[in-house]
This record gives sequence, structure tokens and C-alpha cells, in this order.
Amino acid sequence: MNEIIKGSPLGPRVTAVIPTDNYILHLTFTTGELRMFDVKPLLEMAAFEPLANKSFFQSVTVAYGSVQWPQDIDYCPDTLYKESVPL
Repeated sequence: MNEIIKGSPLGPRVTAVIPTDNYILHLTFTTGELRMFDVKPLLEMAAFEPLANKSFFQSVTVAYGSVQWPQDIDYCPDTLYKESVPL
């Protein structure tokens, strides 16, 4: 599915997420790619501090083509794709 906003196609969007015990997200994108995103660098930022709690981190879900946690914590899907690496 290629959505277009203001004449430009959106980048790949997340369709599935699996959190690991070491703050890594295994992501599936609309392209079918499986990629890995390391969340550890974000834990130092105030907005993402709740993710340091492993139970909270594990509560991640897919929402609107990206990942989301309770308390309205989410991350840009374009950045998730660009900063993740293939599995």
C-alpha cells in the first residue's frame, strides 16, 4: 500500500513489532522487510525515560504505521526505518 500525502509517497510503515529483552525492536515494514531498531540511545531522553522499565517497554504496539507505548509515547516511522538495520 503506497499512501500519498501532498503528492509524495509515504516511506515504509511498520506492520508488526516484537520487543526483545535488550531494548531492541524487531520490526516488519510494509515492504516486507524485517529490521532491527535499537531503543537504548533513546532511554537517555526525557520523553522516552518510561521505556527504561522493561515491562513498559514490552507493552509496545503498532499504531498508525509506527510503534507506540502507553502515555502517548511513539516514534516517527520514517526515522524508525532509516535508523534500523536489516535482520
